[in-house]
Amino acid sequence: MGQIKKSVEGTISRLKGNGFLFEQLVKRDFAQKYKRTILGMAWSVLSPLLQLLVMKLVFQYFFGRTINHFPIYLLAGNIVMSYYREATTGGMTSLLSNAGIITKINVPKYLFLLSKNVSALMNFGLSIIVFFVFCIIDSIQFGWHFFLLLYPIVCILLLNIGVGMILSALYVFFRDMTYLYNVFLMLLTYMSAIFYPVDSLPADIQRLFLFNPVYVFIKYFRTIVIDGLIPSGSYHLLCAFYAVIFIIIGSIIYKLNNNKFVYYL
Repeated sequence: MGQIKKSVEGTISRLKGNGFLFEQLVKRDFAQKYKRTILGMAWSVLSPLLQLLVMKLVFQYFFGRTINHFPIYLLAGNIVMSYYREATTGGMTSLLSNAGIITKINVPKYLFLLSKNVSALMNFGLSIIVFFVFCIIDSIQFGWHFFLLLYPIVCILLLNIGVGMILSALYVFFRDMTYLYNVFLMLLTYMSAIFYPVDSLPADIQRLFLFNPVYVFIKYFRTIVIDGLIPSGSYHLLCAFYAVIFIIIGSIIYKLNNNKFVYYL
């Protein structure tokens, strides 16, 4: 525990020391997302709405009558999945896309990954505002338990950083990762129960979905917002487990390959 604490304190110290660079990277990443677009930041609002519209038109007939608050059910899955996709795909290319800086200046390489995640988190925040607006329209009852949504948001942020570390390290050495990961994302999307219910499946099959961390966070959102219930203590531990385990694995991979990255960029 003492070594982990020292590592965290050292990371925070280095992050503060490079605060100006980190701030500029976040601004650049956020601006690049909407560069040469007419609507700019409005796409952060329109994108989940358009996805909701398409999926509602396609799946309303099949599942809309069996799922309460079906638009909210869809939107919860969409915004969480979109956040995971944006953060991890951006994180995967974060080292390679900043090769010109990394090979010339000695700065912590995780800064580039963190800037991508902060940019994705800002977009996710805009999507959540849209999500809450739709909750009001769909007569969802707000309560103090909505503040608990901060917990899965923090957990998925840590998960995204950990997964991004793993992917960005692999992408430096194996450029095929971008194609493989796109296929994986498509599979993950279908396995995250975004547009179909899981409750009607056998109990053993339902438990298998819990091996998918994205589904775990989506279900947390739906439990709080649609069901008005607070997930169990064990469910909170499961969320924390996914966040911590991926951060640990990603940090180990970065530490082992930190001096090798520059030779492959």
